[in-house]
Amino acid sequence: MIRTDKFISSQLADISRSEAKALIRSGRVAVDGVTVRSPDTQITPQSVVTLDGKRITYKEHIYIMLNKPSGYVCSTKREGGCPTVIELVPPYLKRKGLFAAGRLDKDTEGFVLITDDGELAHKMLAPSSHVPKTYFVRLEQPCGEDYEQRLAQGVDIGGEICRPAVFAADKFDEKNCTLIIHEGKFHQVKRMFASLGNKVVYLKRTAIGALVLDPNLPLGECLEIMHKDVDKLLCH
Repeated sequence: MIRTDKFISSQLADISRSEAKALIRSGRVAVDGVTVRSPDTQITPQSVVTLDGKRITYKEHIYIMLNKPSGYVCSTKREGGCPTVIELVPPYLKRKGLFAAGRLDKDTEGFVLITDDGELAHKMLAPSSHVPKTYFVRLEQPCGEDYEQRLAQGVDIGGEICRPAVFAADKFDEKNCTLIIHEGKFHQVKRMFASLGNKVVYLKRTAIGALVLDPNLPLGECLEIMHKDVDKLLCH
């Protein structure tokens, strides 16, 4: 069971608990077709709750796929004047407690998971989880013939030995490749290729676990991940 005011404020990012109480007392909220005026009325997540006749669907957590553009930081507050990825979440998906589960550099594009599910984020980001992250990489110089073997062995990025990574060169462009890593060290992909004597000039994350970035999702746009697909984020 959950209080009606808590139900409303937890699902609508722009309504505080006190505002929810005021809405209820003013008679603008109905539960299962009956107007309620007591904020502490106990309801279930399955109850049909409406505000001004519009239903508020309860979701314990929300999972959002963002195709992050360059220039945004993966934090809840602006850094150095740069906007945050949370600012890209459209109003209909916004709710309290959203954060980016895992970071991408400011100049890196691609799949960022935005959620309010701390437990899932912990499972996904824990070093012991080894959830794969897939990247498209554009290099300054052509890929070396030994890259696949060296990356599979684990390269040294300044005193840190990376876990084995899966490398695949592009068949049509010798400067393009795909890299799958199973950890998330600081600037890891860039440092891995730097250790091979090359430089990353463009980087895009294309998948987390077995969940692939929707190819039709424009840069800067979001879509809600259906609960049936959430488990793919933890797949190896």
